[in-house]
Amino acid sequence: MKHKNTPLEPVPPMREDGGKKIRVGVVNYLNTKPLVYGLERPPISGQIELIGDYPSRLAQMLINDEIDLGLIPVAVLPQLPEYHIVGNYCIGTEGEIASVALFSEVPMHEIKKVYLDYQSRTSVALLKYLMKEYWGISPELTDAINEDYRKEIKGTTAGLVIGDRAFEQRKISTFIYDLGSEWRSITGLPFVFAAWVSTKQLPDDFIQLFNEANGLGLQHIDEIVAANPFDLFDLKKYYSLHLSYRLDADKQKGMNLFLSGLKTA
Repeated sequence: MKHKNTPLEPVPPMREDGGKKIRVGVVNYLNTKPLVYGLERPPISGQIELIGDYPSRLAQMLINDEIDLGLIPVAVLPQLPEYHIVGNYCIGTEGEIASVALFSEVPMHEIKKVYLDYQSRTSVALLKYLMKEYWGISPELTDAINEDYRKEIKGTTAGLVIGDRAFEQRKISTFIYDLGSEWRSITGLPFVFAAWVSTKQLPDDFIQLFNEANGLGLQHIDEIVAANPFDLFDLKKYYSLHLSYRLDADKQKGMNLFLSGLKTA
């Protein structure tokens, strides 16, 4: 009697002590380099498997249980039946973020159409909030599906661009509306774009080690800048001035305000 071959389940990565490694989703952007620095080094590196992708994809991977912990857009949090914010670090800003902006060739109130970056749900949700509640504009909105949309940012068509590609766009577009600055001017609070989130409780000893690893890179900014040559923007300025990594009380307050706005939208 012949038996059908059944596909084998993938073997999960294992630690040296035989336990399963925790799958950690990280964003492949320059802004995460200081946080990832410590995760790539002992002692935490032996306990985790790093998986890189863009923010909205990581959010879906967390929902699908393809990762255990991820640096995901905070706009996804209301969609999770259970979640835990892990540690004291995030991707945040006290004001101008520089790498998340609406780009246009015309002033804001002349914009007729906006392409929405497919890589971050938080940035899209924040832009929609700003347009409706603060800017008072209602252009046609189109979800971008690939990188080609940046070619359409011309005339009265604008585009939301995030991450490293935003630095390229800063060299091209005439008008730049920084979403971090706009949020600060409305609320007086910092903004959190992404946080470390799990959908199940992780061990306390792991969280402590993970948190310490996150903080390590902030002590090595010069080394990280030297290891990542970048002609489009001053990375030391980016890491030290535009980005703010500590998930402190003010950022928690700003994040909660933003999330409460999503619930009523």
